[in-house]
Amino acid sequence: MDALWVFLLLLVPLLLWSSSTFVFYFKKCFYVAYMMVLAVFAIPICIFKSGGRDIENMRVIRALVRHVKYFLGLRFVVSGLEHLQTEGPYVIISNHQSSLDVLGVMEVLPDRCTMVAKKELVYAGTVGLVCWLGGIVFINRKKTSDAKSVMVDAAKTMLDDQIRLWVFPEGTRNQKGDLLPFKKGAFHLAVQAQAPIIPIVFSSYSNFYLRKEKQFNSGTITLKVLPKIETKGLTSEDINYLSEKSFNLMRSAFLDISGSAPLTQTNGPKSHH
Repeated sequence: MDALWVFLLLLVPLLLWSSSTFVFYFKKCFYVAYMMVLAVFAIPICIFKSGGRDIENMRVIRALVRHVKYFLGLRFVVSGLEHLQTEGPYVIISNHQSSLDVLGVMEVLPDRCTMVAKKELVYAGTVGLVCWLGGIVFINRKKTSDAKSVMVDAAKTMLDDQIRLWVFPEGTRNQKGDLLPFKKGAFHLAVQAQAPIIPIVFSSYSNFYLRKEKQFNSGTITLKVLPKIETKGLTSEDINYLSEKSFNLMRSAFLDISGSAPLTQTNGPKSHH
């Protein structure tokens, strides 16, 4: 038995050194498992601190997760942080490439800010419970009517509790080297609450993380916070205009900080404005 452990202990470094596919799966498994372990520590702290589901628990989550990037060999370069020094509620929108986005979110997450996430996440073991304790708003992506009513409630909560919400308007993970057309939920939310939108753009992960090719190297991610887009005085008639404006600003920033031309041509939301 001892010989088997010695063999495995020698085998793992060898595979990490020689096989990029092994590195990919090793890092992915480590990331998921480690986040689950961190959640085990976060749960009692959140309950002790806030007594249950409370947006203030996002501070605990932020503090516990911030160091994870070092284990994965990732570095973040952030610009435009001053744009998050906005008083009161606002809606943050950002592009969505992988579950690694969480690490970038925790780099810049302002106080009294939580996220909108797919309902399935609540079932992700200890991580799901911590998300619930952090006040994350869960939506059913398959039922538009449910998603819309959740957004109406979220707008009310934003104003009543003076909170901020982080939304991924592409609606799904995307590593195509460009942005996917935006879904309208985040813009309905912002207009309903008459709260500004603050776009945050993550540079492309393609120079260090490729899911299809099974590559996960060390890398640097640029996070760019763009100036806020006001929604005061806008109505549901302006949703397409707002969505298109945000898309074009974010797409331009994404291509700029990723240093690439788009791999595929993605058209933004059609404007009827």
